[in-house]
Amino acid sequence: MKYRNVTILGAGAIGSYLIWGFSQKPEIEWCIAASGKRKQRLETDGLWINGKQYFPKVVTPKEAHGTDLLIVALKYGALRDALPEIGEIVSERTTVMSLMNGVDSEEIIASAIGEEPLVYSVIKIASERNGNRIVFDPEAATGITYGEKDPKRGTERTDALNELFSGTGLHYRSSDKILTEIWAKFLRNVRFNLTQAILGCGLGAVRDSAHAAFIQEKLGAEVELLAKAKGIDLSKCDKSVPSREQIPDRTVFSTLQDLKAKRHTEVEMFSGAIIRMGKELGIPVPYNEMAYHIIRALEEKNDGLFDYS
Repeated sequence: MKYRNVTILGAGAIGSYLIWGFSQKPEIEWCIAASGKRKQRLETDGLWINGKQYFPKVVTPKEAHGTDLLIVALKYGALRDALPEIGEIVSERTTVMSLMNGVDSEEIIASAIGEEPLVYSVIKIASERNGNRIVFDPEAATGITYGEKDPKRGTERTDALNELFSGTGLHYRSSDKILTEIWAKFLRNVRFNLTQAILGCGLGAVRDSAHAAFIQEKLGAEVELLAKAKGIDLSKCDKSVPSREQIPDRTVFSTLQDLKAKRHTEVEMFSGAIIRMGKELGIPVPYNEMAYHIIRALEEKNDGLFDYS
């Protein structure tokens, strides 16, 4: 098995990491799937990645039909509206990876195309976005981790992914515990991403403030309860903040980046999903309920709802 052509759906921070990597391996045939104004904007303006302008090949979802590999790298709020496009791209031979944050994007995609095409995956990269300009340190990125939800399926698809990513400069590895890997990232995002969004400050606050540490600990504890109820063993996952050498104290993650740019956030994917799962499982999640409403209120503030002048 070999992935000869790749389609990327979503050209934000994660899509830019893939574009940067695939551009270094000429033998990979790859493109961006987009339509309408998004397609026109990408073709006209391109993307700036680490100070270099890229003009990737852009095709419509219909033109991308039958691709060997579809990598979904959308913002969470755009996923459900994109399900018809995903269905249009995927054929019986297509493998699908979702490099989105959260723990339910594969489930949402499977509702449209079934479970069979999916190889579960997660990505860890710290990047900053300003308009169509993305900046990241490729050497500092943990990169892409992927694996079969059911390890009994074998390694044919993950072996093909290893071959695909080899020589791209992207960091990658396969895992036989991919669900745990996904939940471990989710735990970290909820603890640190949401805490700093609420406080409006860099990651260092969690290290330097007992009050900030209390918030992230309580948010994370609720994720651990849900994971345990779902049979996900997070006991061996490192929950500590990354070392100062890896991620500077000034680092701002995606939720606070969105708030600072007056964009709506992906809090539905974090605390919103936790609230929904808590109701399904009968597990109270009061700290994430509070975080959800704080961040949604901050979005409303950015929208001008509280402008009483």
